[in-house]
Amino acid sequence: MKFNGFIATLFAAIGIAYFFPQGIEIFPLQTITDIGIGLIFLFYGLKLSPAEFKLGFFNYRAHLVIQLSTFLFFPLLVLALLPIFKNGTSSELWLALFFLGTLPSTVSSSIVMVSLAKGNVPTAIFNASLSGLIGIIATPLWLSFFMKKSGGDFDFSTIILKLFLQIILPLIIGLFLQRLLGKFARKYSKTLALFDKTTIILIVYSSFSASFLSGMFSETSWADLGKLFGTVLILFFVVYYGLGLLSNKLGFSISNKITTQFCGTKKSLVHGSVMVKVIFGAAANTGLILLPIMLYHSLQLLLVAYFAERYRKKQMTEIEGEKL
Repeated sequence: MKFNGFIATLFAAIGIAYFFPQGIEIFPLQTITDIGIGLIFLFYGLKLSPAEFKLGFFNYRAHLVIQLSTFLFFPLLVLALLPIFKNGTSSELWLALFFLGTLPSTVSSSIVMVSLAKGNVPTAIFNASLSGLIGIIATPLWLSFFMKKSGGDFDFSTIILKLFLQIILPLIIGLFLQRLLGKFARKYSKTLALFDKTTIILIVYSSFSASFLSGMFSETSWADLGKLFGTVLILFFVVYYGLGLLSNKLGFSISNKITTQFCGTKKSLVHGSVMVKVIFGAAANTGLILLPIMLYHSLQLLLVAYFAERYRKKQMTEIEGEKL
C-alpha cells in the first residue's frame, strides 16, 4: 500500500490542535474555511462532466441499491448499535457514529477505485454525484430526529438554507461557468484537489481545537475510542459483504457488483467536514463528531484499494485464461 500523505496530514492536524489549540482564536479560520467550502463545490461544478453523468443515468437498479445503502441501510445499522452505548441517543459517541452513517458517498475516490477494479465507471460517476445532492436533505433530516430529542439547537430549514448557500449555489455557478472554465478546471484538477484537501485539514484542525479547549476528549476514555474504531470497521465489512450478496441475488454483472460495493460503502469526508460546520457550528463536540468519518475515510481508502486490486487481478486472470 502506498503512503497516503493526506491521511497522515489529517492526523497530524489533530496533534497540532492538541498542542496549539489557540490557533482558532488567533486566525480567522471560520471565514477562511467558509470561503474554502464554497470554492470546493464551485470547482466541482466546473469539473463535473454532463456527458459522463448522463452515461450512467439508466442503470436504475444499481442506483437504487447504492442510494438505499448510503441513506437507509447505513443509518439503520448504526441505530441497531444503540444498545452498546450506555446513554443511548444522548451519547456523543453514538451521535458521531450516526452522523457518519447518514453522510453521502464520496466522489473522486469512488470513481478512481471503480475504474481500477474494472467496474462500471459511468454508474459510479452518476451515483457519487447524485449522492452528494441527496445528502444535503437526507443527512440533516436524519439528524433532526435525534438532535431535537437530546436538546440540541437544531433548525432544519435554517440548516438547509446554509447548505444550499455553501454547496448547491457554488455548484450551480460552477456548472454555468463550465463552457468558460471547464477545460481549465479539468486540466488542473490535481492542483484544485490539493486546495480541497487543505480546506478539509483546516476544518479538522479548527474542530479539534475547539474540542480540546473545551475538554471534550477528557471525558472520552480509550475504551470508548477503541469501541468507536471497532464499530467503524464492522460497519464497513457488514455493508461491503452485504452489498456483494445482494448484487449476486439481483443478478448484477461483475462490473455493476463492483460499483455497487464500492459506491455503497463510501462516505464523504468533504461533505462530513462541511456539514459539521453548518449543523454543529463552533460547538465543543465538533472534533468528536468528525472522528468517526476521519477513521472511516482512512479505512475505506485502504480496504477498497485492496479489494479493487483483487478484482482487477481476478478479471485480468480470466481474460488471459479466455485467450488461452
